Amino acid sequence: MGNLPSLKVYLRQHDNAVSKGYGDGPEDELALEASGDYTRKVGYIKISDYNNDTKNGKSSSNNTLNNIWYRPEETFPVNGTLEVWQHVFLVTVDDHFFSLAKRLEGMKLGRCVNSTCLPRTPIVTRVTRGISANVFVNNRSYREFLFSKFNATAIDMESAAVALVSHQQKKPFIAIRALSDLAGGGSSVSNEAAIFASLAAQNAVDVLVQFITLLS
Repeated sequence: MGNLPSLKVYLRQHDNAVSKGYGDGPEDELALEASGDYTRKVGYIKISDYNNDTKNGKSSSNNTLNNIWYRPEETFPVNGTLEVWQHVFLVTVDDHFFSLAKRLEGMKLGRCVNSTCLPRTPIVTRVTRGISANVFVNNRSYREFLFSKFNATAIDMESAAVALVSHQQKKPFIAIRALSDLAGGGSSVSNEAAIFASLAAQNAVDVLVQFITLLS
């Protein structure tokens, strides 16, 4: 999660579910929680902690939006019971792919777009955990929340689709991504995606091509 191209090797998939007036205790479950559609076993956001009048991270008043919980994705296994889904919250990468990816560390990558350059040389690295969802994250506080609760160091919007299909079809999976911007902006005035997107795309392709050569 930053402006250094990175090799994503681990993926969590999540979606948001906003609840009003539910989930305060064992007898006050979230809708569909009993069937496993939602979970509070992992990190969640308490909306009132982010009121404008918060002091030391705690709100002086209640917020009826309550919490944002996370839920697993629903997949239909190719060899499972017809129209009976399975819950998937965590998709792991293939061990062999993960091992091969280490050999890409130290690979030379592009640094500049025309006359605009990254402040430091980009590197290839394997990350422990990444998050993918159908929302665009451009908020520093939410970025820090995802890191503190899930230990996620990369966020994207596309890898989940490939991960879930691979999981369903029982195919080996790895995601190679170049991170072009820091969620919430690397500075107080801009988000670097518009500047470095083309560089990130080229670096990702270069790493992918090199990775394919390792498979032969």
